[in-house]
Amino acid sequence: MPEFSNTVISLFHAKRAATEQGGLLSGKDPTEFNPTDPIRLWIVQLGIIVSTASLLALGLRKIRQPKVIAEVLGGIILGPTAFGRMPGFTQHIFPTESRPYLSLTANIGLCLFLFLVGLEIDGTVIKRNARLSATVAIAGMVLPFGIGVGLAVPLYNQFISESIKFTHFMLFTGVAFSITAFPVLCRILTELKLLDTTVGIVVLSAGVGNDIIGWVLLALSVALVNAGSGLTAVYILLACVGWTLFLLFPVKMALKWLARNTGSIESGPTVLFMTVTMLLLFGSAFFTDVIGVHAIFGAFVAGIIVPREGNLAIALTEKLEDMVSIIFLPLYFTLSGLSTNLGLLDDGITWGYTIAIIFTAFIGKFCGCALAAKYAAGFNWRESGAIGSLMSCKGLVELIVLNVGLSAGILTPRVFSMFVLEALTLTFMTTPLVMRFYPPHTRKRISATGANFDNVADEEGGPSRDRKTQPGDVISKRRFTVVLDKLEHLPGAMALAQLIQPSTLPPEKAKRSSTESSRISNKPAPALKLAPPLSIEALRLIELSDRTSAVMKSSAADSLLRTDPLLAIFRMFGQLSALPITTSMSIVPYDDLSYSVAEHARNHGSDMIMLPWLPPAGSEPGQGHPPDPTTSPKPPQSNNPFDLLFRTGPGGSAAGGQQKSLAVIHSHFVRGVFAQAKTDVALFVDQSPPAVVASGLMSDGVGAGGSSQQHLFFPFFGGPDDRLALDFVVQICANANMTATVLRMVKKEVEAPLSNIPTAHLNDLKSPMPSTEDANALTVASGIAGFPDTVYGQPNTETRMLSETADNIAWAKYAGPHEDTSSTSSTSALSRIEFRVCATPVPLHAAIQEAGVLISARSWGARLLIVAGRSRRLAVENHRGELKELMEEYGAVGAEVKKTIGDVATAFVVAGCGTGVVVLQATNEPVD
Repeated sequence: MPEFSNTVISLFHAKRAATEQGGLLSGKDPTEFNPTDPIRLWIVQLGIIVSTASLLALGLRKIRQPKVIAEVLGGIILGPTAFGRMPGFTQHIFPTESRPYLSLTANIGLCLFLFLVGLEIDGTVIKRNARLSATVAIAGMVLPFGIGVGLAVPLYNQFISESIKFTHFMLFTGVAFSITAFPVLCRILTELKLLDTTVGIVVLSAGVGNDIIGWVLLALSVALVNAGSGLTAVYILLACVGWTLFLLFPVKMALKWLARNTGSIESGPTVLFMTVTMLLLFGSAFFTDVIGVHAIFGAFVAGIIVPREGNLAIALTEKLEDMVSIIFLPLYFTLSGLSTNLGLLDDGITWGYTIAIIFTAFIGKFCGCALAAKYAAGFNWRESGAIGSLMSCKGLVELIVLNVGLSAGILTPRVFSMFVLEALTLTFMTTPLVMRFYPPHTRKRISATGANFDNVADEEGGPSRDRKTQPGDVISKRRFTVVLDKLEHLPGAMALAQLIQPSTLPPEKAKRSSTESSRISNKPAPALKLAPPLSIEALRLIELSDRTSAVMKSSAADSLLRTDPLLAIFRMFGQLSALPITTSMSIVPYDDLSYSVAEHARNHGSDMIMLPWLPPAGSEPGQGHPPDPTTSPKPPQSNNPFDLLFRTGPGGSAAGGQQKSLAVIHSHFVRGVFAQAKTDVALFVDQSPPAVVASGLMSDGVGAGGSSQQHLFFPFFGGPDDRLALDFVVQICANANMTATVLRMVKKEVEAPLSNIPTAHLNDLKSPMPSTEDANALTVASGIAGFPDTVYGQPNTETRMLSETADNIAWAKYAGPHEDTSSTSSTSALSRIEFRVCATPVPLHAAIQEAGVLISARSWGARLLIVAGRSRRLAVENHRGELKELMEEYGAVGAEVKKTIGDVATAFVVAGCGTGVVVLQATNEPVD
């Protein structure tokens, strides 16, 4: 038996003799470099690099600095300037023998990045604005190139070895001075909302031309360096030109044919198209590299030839950009940082030359572009300064040029560090300088029909609002901005648009209606007035992320306006409903979404911003009916559509928690619009089940004017928002398909049942009436400026009397005798509205019960919409106590709901009343 035992033991010994694969478990250092298996150390390096760059980017984003600064700073920190001085750090994390593997990965990413840069460049931008941009682009190349060549002489004599030809160093210095970072420039233009300004159009066009010329000069520089003789350099250049022409014409045509025949233009890039494109990318990079030009030039040209039809370039970018921006680019710029040693700048002469490089590089770019914009293109000094500042941005492109020069041996580590510091400084200076030269109130935006630089808005950034509301004319709001951000919000936007649809009675019928009304009231028929045309602008909001495709969408906003599915659906809805709808698009960072909406409405002279606020897909539908008013209410079982969305008590679930977080995020955006809007705001909260929404839209949206009856219920509590809501209800009821019940809620500290009080008895409640101007002044009184949620006014005697006086004026205007009514629309609208007064100690309970009565009375099919003022400013009645009781009866909602829509609207949401709630907030800006 010893033979068997020995055999078994020998097998175990053989196992242990195999190559050991263990790491920590076998006592090995996981950061030890193994040339046959470098993946472990590469992952460690990747984690440290990406984490450092991401943390720096979070801080720099607050001061609007591009991500490239964080990536380069991260490399500098990890390099010999900072962490490299720690004993053992470089030897363990970035050993010299591991650099080739990092370099290979980084250069693959660099080729992909230059391919994306080529995708960003659209030749049509240059063609549209060639006259204005050509002078800026040429001046921005010639003057800096000349200054760079001049500065190259002392730099060469002081820092460069004689083994390097002066002409090579001079050419690289000129290219580094004259280059503009087009990708970083696009992001800065987008974040500062300059793409639709005259300055942005010129800079974008000049940047494209500058970038193309810069890459050509870089290819020329590399060709001269790699050539052994002048004749070889000519051969290299001819081969490069021939390859470029081959790609730009036959290969581009073949790629377009492939895109069309594979359906890539209509449906996005297919697998076959992506495969061919990737092979073409690396094949072009390989060819330009083997002929003596850097591989990045071939990748850049491959990106230029990709078809632009159907936003194919954007779709292709979306498939590649995340891996490039998250993984590859940080690796590349960390390698730059590892080669950057600011410790080499250790004497006065070196710092003197560094400051000279920064100063001359900025002066060359700034003065060349600014003077060309002023004297050749005719811009003013503010616009010229902004153009010069933007064109002086260096960023990614100069760093790539510098790395090519360093790898070619033209630049020494000391000179390389000096130029890296110059690139970082000029990139960091760009955004503050542009904000200084070109603040928002001085910007001139292009017209909607194209880049006509004479057809711009006024200096204040928006059209003048000289239209005034005529006395007695209830149809005062004619310009509306409807916000579209997500597909699930589209039904609510349609419902809002249909609310403001004017009556479709022909003039003859309207005249007969006016005559009949005058005969009933024994008054002469008023002269028929034509209301100003209705204008609805659908504002499509797209969040600007860190992705390159988002920046490309900003540049291609014109084509996206025609192809965006949300806008296409909304436009068709407008055609079917005979509503005049125009479309626009805003692509901004998330933090600027609310400001963008408010600014857009101000610039376009909108009378009201309309926002839909809908539950996300998957929430339980609500019934839209409160309990029977004759019985005591009981907590409903999940028949509130906001149960899963906002529920904080029992009934919430894991899915509900996720939906709640989505709703909280969206509520921050809505509250931001409420806080920053300089015009009136209407928020539509949908409480109907999806089937009801679909059937309602199908019945309401077909045919001019629609055919479905809707009834509005408005509990009038008082305050500026409720006075706006009263005007809005009267305007809506100008449509023959709309009826309304307006119930003035008077809180009496006595036990009183729900009762009707004649309007004439209201005179006992009235205070002496001030003039119309004084009432308007009360209406526009504001809360705390800049605070995300306006607050209740102090419920003192003065505030209460002022508010009641303005409320009484507004109520008497419609509920009292209509002696001053001078418009047909006003007469017909008021004939469809029932005005009543309710005195009760529990106004919210009474209003909910009244809504239940209306629903029961109209069970044959009319939709009941609740209208409420947000009442977060100058609301003298505090409903918190009663609202708390309602939540105990029906179920609680999150605090975000109350902060967003106010206590009155929250009460109806809690009780599930109606098919929707329209919440209005009056502007705190004076109206002309």
